[in-house]
Amino acid sequence: MRVEIWSDIACPWCYIGKARFEKGLAAFAHRDDVEVVHRSFELDPHRAKGDTGPVLEMLAKKYGRTLDEARAMEEHVAANARSEGLEYRTDGRDHGNTFDIHRLLHLARERGRQNELLDLAYRANFAEERSVFDDETLIGLAVEAGLDEAEARAVLADPAAYADAVRADEREAAELGANSVPFFVLDRRYGVSGGQPAELFTQALEQAWESRVLQPVAVTAAAGDADAPTCDVNGNC
Repeated sequence: MRVEIWSDIACPWCYIGKARFEKGLAAFAHRDDVEVVHRSFELDPHRAKGDTGPVLEMLAKKYGRTLDEARAMEEHVAANARSEGLEYRTDGRDHGNTFDIHRLLHLARERGRQNELLDLAYRANFAEERSVFDDETLIGLAVEAGLDEAEARAVLADPAAYADAVRADEREAAELGANSVPFFVLDRRYGVSGGQPAELFTQALEQAWESRVLQPVAVTAAAGDADAPTCDVNGNC
């Protein structure tokens, strides 16, 4: 059974949702028969490469809040992350265009190192003082994930490398009706939207597994709590 996950490195609920999904998968009896594929989704696709800025200032401006109020918003997200055993910094993080990260993740998928690179990128963005919007940082993460340095550099140096693959993922997300992330598609039968509790992911996996004898159907609805936290295409989290 295949599970496809649309997400963005800039999305805190994708970071949290991945951890919750993995806990739910660990409790699933057929976990060894599940292939997980991560798909691309940009929350801010029109932002220029190199245009970065502090997350707190971005949140304050976007929502018309003070910096203290923006910090409180981040603390709420941080509490959810820490409850899953994840580190989360509320200060010192930046925000920018994630297109290059997604291109490297497609390279990593071809080399069997996608999950490793994704985990490292999430950790760098949310837990460490490393900007994932810097090419040298991305190269370091790619090498740490087990990719060849020269190959990773070649991808970043060529704007066309894996660009079509990223855009194809994003078109497919739109066709499936996904306008926010994280978005999980289980065996092309069920959709689960948002950073749901681990128990719900286990239930969804069981339901998808049991229905595998049926003919595949289009994903028409998202399972679980419709109010589960997500980040949408307008950058609202």
